[in-house]
Amino acid sequence: MKIATYNVNGVNGRLPVLLKWLKEAQPDIVCLQELKAPQERFPIKEINDAGYQAVWKGQKSWNGVAILTKGLDIIEVQDSLPGDPEDIQSRYLEVIIDQMVICCLYLPNGNPYPGPKFDYKLSWIKRLQKRTHELIKMELPAVIIGDFNIIPEPEDVYKPERWENDALYRTEVRKAYQEILKKGWTDSIRTLFPEQTVYTFWDYLYKAYERNAGIRLDHILLSPYLSNSLQSGGVDSHVRGWEKSSDHAPVWIEIERS
Repeated sequence: MKIATYNVNGVNGRLPVLLKWLKEAQPDIVCLQELKAPQERFPIKEINDAGYQAVWKGQKSWNGVAILTKGLDIIEVQDSLPGDPEDIQSRYLEVIIDQMVICCLYLPNGNPYPGPKFDYKLSWIKRLQKRTHELIKMELPAVIIGDFNIIPEPEDVYKPERWENDALYRTEVRKAYQEILKKGWTDSIRTLFPEQTVYTFWDYLYKAYERNAGIRLDHILLSPYLSNSLQSGGVDSHVRGWEKSSDHAPVWIEIERS
């Protein structure tokens, strides 16, 4: 089974790129972030025509998450991260597919640091930690997947010394990410490529993609009840080079399902 995540940076404006990639990659489950579209403007007809069904949580102009499946039933569990009923930003979607819990997230960027946006990011991460701990205790096969807006380690960023006071790389954020892993979650891409440079995002400025001056922001975490099923994975970095592409590239893994 192939599971992927892709921050599309505007699902309608980049729909041709998304559809082209879906046809090429043929993932079974896809988590999308940054739809930048209200609920009623999600392109469900085109998604259906491509062979996928979907659930989504839109938001006008900003944020938005969706989960697509091909030939698999999808049951929505919740469309917001528990812990703050006043949080109206569309950043989390949790479903059950093939007896697995799939949690698609678009974690807050947090910049500028310091400030209220960074405080919101830290509080959001605390809520996420609580949910990940609950899933571990329930002994469920689960996947936490999406754009984490977290650079975990120095090897995950081009010239890390430039990022020390950026909200993506702040010590507090990286420590929180490691605490999730210590509870039993597996960073699938880093597990598959322990020594290699792996980036998932390249800024539009300064020819970052051409220079491979990237960062790794998009992660796929597996619960202990799935980690042994990990077979392969990668980043479709060539998609970032397509015309009118997102500044993120799709990230995927393959797991063995009985």
